[in-house]
Amino acid sequence: MSKTVAVSDQNGTEALAAKLASIAKAGDVILMHGTLGMGKSAFCRAFVRAVANNPHEEVPSPTFTLVQIYELDPLPVWHFDLYRLSDAEEVHELDIEDAFADAVSLIEWPDRLEYLTPENRLDIHIEPGPNPDARVFVLEPHGDDWAARINDLMGDGS
Repeated sequence: MSKTVAVSDQNGTEALAAKLASIAKAGDVILMHGTLGMGKSAFCRAFVRAVANNPHEEVPSPTFTLVQIYELDPLPVWHFDLYRLSDAEEVHELDIEDAFADAVSLIEWPDRLEYLTPENRLDIHIEPGPNPDARVFVLEPHGDDWAARINDLMGDGS
């Protein structure tokens, strides 16, 4: 059962990312869907800062490095940007299986994963809202306990 969350600006995006970071655990995979400029990187940056409990944490985009690894306490976060990959086989070179096992994996452009897409995951679809800064997030849980965690966090009315 998906949940839809509308935010009016980037502050809302950051608040949603922080809420999700508060329930994250090692092995979680979060797939970020949306066109260019929808705020996938802004969401991931806010998520990492929330896990780090540091609003000034340096969080560069992995557009060119393809992955940024944050060895944070209480849990590591791997931020992947797969936009520049042309084949799912290239994903193996990023040690993504290690991230799936031991960290939270935030993955932009997850369509590049193809057959490597894990069954247990949270898909987040970001769409434009009613004004240029607004966004609509559709949280789509798959497998294990994502649905229960999202319901507990957001309540049934969100």
